[in-house]
Amino acid sequence: MRIYTESSEETLRARKFLRQWIGDGYLSDDQYQRLEQDTVSDLRTTNIFLRLVLFFFTMIGVAGAIGLFFTIFLSRPSQQATGIFLLIFAAVSYTAAEVAVTQARLYRYGIEEALAVCSVAFLCGGLDYAFFSGALYPSREIQSVIPAVGAIASLWIWYRFNLWYAFPAAMIFVIFLPAYWTPSHPVQHVSISVLYAAGLVCIASIRSRHRFDYLEDAYSLSEAFLWLGIYLIFNLKISDFSLLSRLGSPTRFTSGSASPFYWMTWVLIWCLPPLILTRGVRQKDRLIIAAGAITAVLTLITNKPYLGWQRHTWDPMLLGITLTAVSLFLRRWLALGPDGVRHGFTAARLSGKDKHTMSVGSAVLGLITPQSITPTPQPTNPDFRFGGGESGGGGASGDF
Repeated sequence: MRIYTESSEETLRARKFLRQWIGDGYLSDDQYQRLEQDTVSDLRTTNIFLRLVLFFFTMIGVAGAIGLFFTIFLSRPSQQATGIFLLIFAAVSYTAAEVAVTQARLYRYGIEEALAVCSVAFLCGGLDYAFFSGALYPSREIQSVIPAVGAIASLWIWYRFNLWYAFPAAMIFVIFLPAYWTPSHPVQHVSISVLYAAGLVCIASIRSRHRFDYLEDAYSLSEAFLWLGIYLIFNLKISDFSLLSRLGSPTRFTSGSASPFYWMTWVLIWCLPPLILTRGVRQKDRLIIAAGAITAVLTLITNKPYLGWQRHTWDPMLLGITLTAVSLFLRRWLALGPDGVRHGFTAARLSGKDKHTMSVGSAVLGLITPQSITPTPQPTNPDFRFGGGESGGGGASGDF
């Protein structure tokens, strides 16, 4: 069912470990060269920057090709005709993605990823135009087919191509589903959390069989997304500004309303972070631990708005001091253990992977925020000219 074989995935995973180990000094050059010869893969890969460039160029090329097709052959198509052609383009894009992998042997190359993403977008747009745009008074329950199909297609792309971002895309599609079923916002929140919890149970049961293979990271990231999604849905101070509030008329939950659902969510946002952290510590899963830490910080940030308390300008400073004190305590507590290890955790850096990730993130932030490092040009007065000074020597003189 997966488009890449298990041997190919394991080979690429081994090559990634080799690059980390040689960078950390665990392998000599001779050892690295010998091991690299044993992990030769026929898949074509590239770096993250070229991958992003190829992804966006492919998206632009596909959009331009479809726009040119409609301009030349269909000047004023009906909505049904547009939807049918979008469905055809969805099938063509997905087939091209499959061919790019099976024939050109592309792996995380950007091209096949963009084609797969376009297929999901065309599929949802085609269904909307072909079956619902021209219909008179379509049932809202029937319209829920569009986000449902989008979620299923995204999950298939995630499973078939092992693209991590397809899973949160499916979670976003799920957010739109309950609005077609009920106008009650509390019921919508509960429905989304139930769907996420069902996915969490499935992921947790499946990943136990892939504890030490190449799928471990994929399932770990998916579980972290689901934990974070459940928390964000129940934290009403955050979900009020999310996509959920844009489905129909937004409903703002305030402490003055004092509804049982409101206070139930307040209790849940305090109970979920310890539960997530406990799960991450037991599994020794860094991504789930990170999700638990994020939810804990968000709980501290949104607690005052939940209770209707006045916020002060020094609140961020107190939060920063608290987080710094907790991190220093944990670091010192781990360092004082036998050989700097407690229950399989250590504060010492064992790999340079984090350093590489931080360097890539810094480069990306530098690209998207050039104004933060580029000084603002000072305005100049074109009417101003220097003058009035004199210089000279050896018989020469002049003003400046």
